[in-house]
Amino acid sequence: MVLELLFNPFFIRRKLWQVFATGFVYSLIGLFFSYLVFKEVAGILMVFLIVFALLPMIYLLIKHEEELDLKYTQEIILLKEHTKVLVFFMVLFLGITTALVFAYVFLPEKIVETVFSLQKGAIVNVNNSVQGSITQFTLFTRILMNNLKVLFFCLIFSFLYGTGALFILTWNASVIAAAIGSFIKNELAQATALVGLPALSVYFTSSTLGFLRYMTHGFFEIAAYFVGGLAGGIISIALIKHDLKENRVLLDALDLVIISLGLLIVGSIIEVYVTPLFFS
Repeated sequence: MVLELLFNPFFIRRKLWQVFATGFVYSLIGLFFSYLVFKEVAGILMVFLIVFALLPMIYLLIKHEEELDLKYTQEIILLKEHTKVLVFFMVLFLGITTALVFAYVFLPEKIVETVFSLQKGAIVNVNNSVQGSITQFTLFTRILMNNLKVLFFCLIFSFLYGTGALFILTWNASVIAAAIGSFIKNELAQATALVGLPALSVYFTSSTLGFLRYMTHGFFEIAAYFVGGLAGGIISIALIKHDLKENRVLLDALDLVIISLGLLIVGSIIEVYVTPLFFS
């Protein structure tokens, strides 16, 4: 694949800035061609193009993690190795999200409406599902159940397709980018009377607040999805290679699922009880 000439999947994981750049560049390329070729379904096609570009890299990573299950017998060593991959995934996700936020804020409104229409519809649906006079605990339950549903599909997609969770995670990145981009635009709209340096200050302030508002809890949720997707991918590859007879493969996958559940609970608690204290 020609895009592999830009970022070699065998060497990119060694430098996090290259991981970020990979997500950023692949996202902008996917957005450009999705709008250029099929405007009617640009929002979903963009996600597919980003996923296709990242598939070789992600497959090699998950395959390597499955091989580690057969190499190491101590679970603590495996979890340390998995942590490195989790950092890789999170930086990649940040690169994708940043690129799409950049596009949402700076591209002409006509293009934004075409490319991000599905994502904006998803945001409206989520907001409608949590509106109403409900207690914080009820809201926490709704958010946690929704997040558990996403985690379940990450596991199933990864098990069936190996790297299938990548699609769900890239879609979530595009939705989060639309939410952050919309927040930044709204903040900038309220400061249209400002010019020069003050306006620049408002831009950077709104950008920072936008990322903090959604990524304070989103960090834990996305990490949970990546960990769950990694567990499903490890089982999938182990099944293909007939390595499931090794109990430590299943034990490692089970530990990853438990960790992902813990991260989801922490993320839901922060979203309901912490984030509203700082962002109304």
